[in-house]
Amino acid sequence: MLTDLNIRNFATIDRLHVSFGTGFNVLTGETGAGKSILLGALGLLLGERARTDVVRTGEEEAAIEAVFDLGGPESAEVRKLLAEAGLDGDGDDIIIRRLLNRSGKNRIFINGALVTLAQLQPLAEKLVTIYGQHEHQSLLRAETHLQALDAFAGSGADLDLYRQLFERLRQARERLRSLDRDEREQKARQDLLAYQCQEIAAAQLNIGEDEDLEAERRLLQHAERLMAATAGGFERLYGAEGAACEQIARTAAELEALATVDPRLGHLAGELHSALYSLEDAANQLRGYADSLSFDPGRQEEVETRLATLTSLKRKYGGDIAAILAHRDGIAAELEQLSDLEGTRRQLAEELTRLEHQVAQAGTALSARRRVAADQLAARVEAELADLAMARARFQVNFQPLAEPGPWGQEKVEFFLAPNPGEEPRPLARIASGGELSRIMLALRRAAPDQQGVATLIFDEVDAGIGGATATHVGEKLRGLARERQVLCVTHLPQVAAFGDRQYHIEKRESDGRTRTTIALLEGEERIREMARMLGGARVTERTLEHARELIHHSHCAPPRP
Repeated sequence: MLTDLNIRNFATIDRLHVSFGTGFNVLTGETGAGKSILLGALGLLLGERARTDVVRTGEEEAAIEAVFDLGGPESAEVRKLLAEAGLDGDGDDIIIRRLLNRSGKNRIFINGALVTLAQLQPLAEKLVTIYGQHEHQSLLRAETHLQALDAFAGSGADLDLYRQLFERLRQARERLRSLDRDEREQKARQDLLAYQCQEIAAAQLNIGEDEDLEAERRLLQHAERLMAATAGGFERLYGAEGAACEQIARTAAELEALATVDPRLGHLAGELHSALYSLEDAANQLRGYADSLSFDPGRQEEVETRLATLTSLKRKYGGDIAAILAHRDGIAAELEQLSDLEGTRRQLAEELTRLEHQVAQAGTALSARRRVAADQLAARVEAELADLAMARARFQVNFQPLAEPGPWGQEKVEFFLAPNPGEEPRPLARIASGGELSRIMLALRRAAPDQQGVATLIFDEVDAGIGGATATHVGEKLRGLARERQVLCVTHLPQVAAFGDRQYHIEKRESDGRTRTTIALLEGEERIREMARMLGGARVTERTLEHARELIHHSHCAPPRP
């Protein structure tokens, strides 16, 4: 629901703020007061293309900002879109802001984050729908008619089943087309896969082998240094004449001989014997390590060659041996499929035939449901139009069968209208005027109130070409619609305005040589005087004031119109 609208430096608006409430909000004012400017600003905020000449004269930038309350259940899809885009903010509000620069540079913000026009438009379509002479009239887009009919028919489950089957059919056709590639291309593919499979198999890979080889290569590369350190260490510790172990043993023997002189030397001799045992053990390990070393240049070449082979395979087929083996399994499966193309093609053809039959059945059931609903919808819309000064109009849901079933069914659907007797029904986009279009949309919303999940509906020129009792009927219907959605309506008719829960007056004033458009919520006597002006023109009398009071009183006391 639209709660607040802020506009700055837009056309004749310098600064404007207005808060809207739930229910039925009416906007009134003299012709040319700026009602179209207000709706134009809102349209830009909802994704219309902008022109630089809308920036107020003498200013460099215009700003339009709106706050929407997403607290209602109809906002679930908006919340989903915001979450997917990472734009969901705190609480139940969404703030959309658009800046229009005279240089042509525009910026759009949603909850403070900079977004593109393409990101704004899908959200805007779920927030507000404007009916009347407006570029965003969903009713003029034939593709929305099928959605509206399906929602009215309650055919969601049938449509979901059909779309699932149609997607499976599309995938089966794609798989079959991939099998029907040129024979030479298939043979080349087989040869390539066979070569890859043979190359990997010939390598006889083992997981972890590359790590073992890397360790062995390091040993081979440093074998001389390792030999010098270990064999030399053995000689210095034990093997050479006068080695460390020999000298320690001699020292320990001398100390033992002198232990009778000084017992303390016996303890030191024991310490040296203990150290000698450790050194002898280390010397033996060094000799064993040195004996295990090899200077075989042939083995080093073998290791380098094997590692080069593994590196080449990794570069071609995967980052490690496990990935190479997984790739081998994949190409083996594809080779098996290519080797039995006829069998695979036969299975796919059978599946395709079965799916085509299932899609045809589901499409026929969906079409039947739509056609029954189309007659009911047309009858309800015509009954609503009868109260809207279009009693002789004929509303028709036109079905155009498709040559091939499509993702949304077996037919296209478009709403047709014959406004007057004796005329052939024609597409709404080609025949309906702005006022007629608003009334048709109002009739549709009354006939199928839950067909769209948009929380705010704006009607412009819904009263074009009507008056008297018809205008009263329009007001009643708008009030009824406003029990389910927030409704904003620009009107020139007091009979319509009287049903509003709130009335706003739009006025154009001149001050200091500049024209300014303002908007104000009318309450009490202010609303009475505005209604009297609408009833009696520029001259407001006690009689018109009394008439205005009666009109508002009776409108709000009247029971809701069925």
